[in-house]
Amino acid sequence: MNEENYSAKQLADAIVEGIQDKKGTNIAILDLSKLDNTICQYFVICDGESTTQVDAIADGIEDYVRKHLGDKPNHVEGRENALWILLDYFDVVVHVFHKEQRGYYNLEALWADAKRTDIENLF
Repeated sequence: MNEENYSAKQLADAIVEGIQDKKGTNIAILDLSKLDNTICQYFVICDGESTTQVDAIADGIEDYVRKHLGDKPNHVEGRENALWILLDYFDVVVHVFHKEQRGYYNLEALWADAKRTDIENLF
């Protein structure tokens, strides 16, 4: 639990809603909470078809979380080229990838010990 009035899981779920609002695809939630020496409780990973969509997804996440939970990321990286935008909410770290970059970095394989939940694409 962070200092706000919601859990890390609720934050991850809100992030998924923000991703879906902007038609982000291939959403995966990695539960890192049971692993040793992790930097957060959850990773939320998704991808977009273009740099424009990747940027829009990141904006959508920030807008949704701000509106519904009253929070904003502690740190954001990658806006310059929008191939991989990282939003750090402390307990949850979001990775918004350009479709081609996601396979290259393959975070899901790197964190294969984490419990993975795949979210069905809405369209």
